[in-house]
Amino acid sequence: MSDKNHEYEYSGLTINGFAMIFFTFILIPALIVAVIILGGEERLGLSIGLGAPLFIIFILGLVGYFVQEPNEARVMIFFGKYKGTCRKTGYYWVNPFMTRRRLSLRIRNMDIEPIKVNDKTGNPVLIGMVLVWKIKDTYKVTFDLDSQSLGATAATISNAALEKFVRIQSDAALREVTGHFAYDHTDSDHDSITLRDGSEHINDLLENKINERLAMAGMEVVEARINYLAYAPEIAAVMLRRQQASAIISAREKIVEGAVSMVEMALDRIEERAIVKLDDAKKAEMVGNLLVVLCSEEPATPVLNTNK
Repeated sequence: MSDKNHEYEYSGLTINGFAMIFFTFILIPALIVAVIILGGEERLGLSIGLGAPLFIIFILGLVGYFVQEPNEARVMIFFGKYKGTCRKTGYYWVNPFMTRRRLSLRIRNMDIEPIKVNDKTGNPVLIGMVLVWKIKDTYKVTFDLDSQSLGATAATISNAALEKFVRIQSDAALREVTGHFAYDHTDSDHDSITLRDGSEHINDLLENKINERLAMAGMEVVEARINYLAYAPEIAAVMLRRQQASAIISAREKIVEGAVSMVEMALDRIEERAIVKLDDAKKAEMVGNLLVVLCSEEPATPVLNTNK
């Protein structure tokens, strides 16, 4: 079979491990003993000639066993040539000269610690996320990603190498996405999506960006969510005062709007019921007094006019 630069299923020889145990540990040793006994001293050369190959076959038979659980895979490599990916579960025996690199296809969870980045307006913010990912393409993970540099053996792929690659690419994608959005609404822009209120949109965009980066190494993101968002310590106090000021202004606007409506209602009721006739000066004085009473944070102290 010629080399193919993509993942495909291993179609080579795979024998049930329990059947091979009978062959390796019972049949071949019995043949070796039978050859030695039947050959005797008279046919010592013949006994050695027949027993030596059987003994070599016995030794080779001990090497090819492997156990594979669900959501695991073995990348089969025969003297440097990719022969496919075995996803069968159970106990098997294969060619002992076949290198079998084990990969876990199970879902993995990673907590990306908060990093300092600049948002769209240039403010430094701390942002972190939770990443759920898994291996999708065993060929790319094995042959496109350098996992041997971090202590991987011939029979496995280094988890440290995978996690390091995912972490670096996730940080890069997080910085890229954060740079397109402001932390919060600005005075001149109240309709745009921000990091604070655009969680679903931000998470979807972040997931797509990370998938684009991990696809080159045969991995995919199941879910990516921002789990930490705050201003950097050097501007946190200033931005807190800004938020407090915005909240106070919004509250004052609401109070004034309600007070004006109440004053308008009071004047209309007085005129409708002809309680008293007020000229413009008296109306202005009454409006001022009502606004003071309604908008003041402290209880108003009444002043009685005794006309003395």
